Amino acid sequence: MAEQKKEAAEMEEEVQANSDTETNSGTESQLGTEDVSQEAAGEEAAETPEEGAEETEETPEGEDPKTWAEKRAAKKQAKQDKKSQVLKEQIEQLEDKVKRQLAEFENFRNRSEKEKLAMFETGAKSVIEKMLPVVDNFERGLAMVPEEKKEDPFVDGMNRIYKQLLTELENIGVKPIEAVGQEFDPNFHNAVMQVASEEYESGVVAQELQKGYTYRDSVVRHSMVAVVE
Repeated sequence: MAEQKKEAAEMEEEVQANSDTETNSGTESQLGTEDVSQEAAGEEAAETPEEGAEETEETPEGEDPKTWAEKRAAKKQAKQDKKSQVLKEQIEQLEDKVKRQLAEFENFRNRSEKEKLAMFETGAKSVIEKMLPVVDNFERGLAMVPEEKKEDPFVDGMNRIYKQLLTELENIGVKPIEAVGQEFDPNFHNAVMQVASEEYESGVVAQELQKGYTYRDSVVRHSMVAVVE
């Protein structure tokens, strides 16, 4: 019985000790929290300026308040004008830079278009030069056909193909160069011989040995001609 009372007393002492410890801890925690809150409030109050506080400048002694206010306003306006002028200059510089870049891009585009067109013209002239001998062979072959066989279906078919070929060449800008009866022009004619003629004057093309062609006002092949002496 005595032992049971002793154990009960020891348990009571242990519970009381734990209760005191928890109470002290809660009090310390609460005090710590209040200290932190007070410190934060103090910092915030230090950082936040007082409401209604404005930066003011008192009128110097002996100065008219109205005159002093006008001077201050003029000084403030001068600062604003200077700032506006700086911004205006910066805007003008940017606009000038943009205009220059647009001009450079436009020049680049025009140059690219010209180069592309020149490449196309070169390629087209190369193809035309290879087609002209075919036209020459058609003309030679049709010129050798006897008169009585010109109505032959085969000859008629060849003649139609020849005309179609000339039409398609003309549609893309290929034209024959006028030679016979024209004054000799080295830009279009290639003189390979001189002949005597009662029909044409000296320096005039009397005979065309090979037909020349132009492509969009550019000579693809010069006419091979005989010129009157």
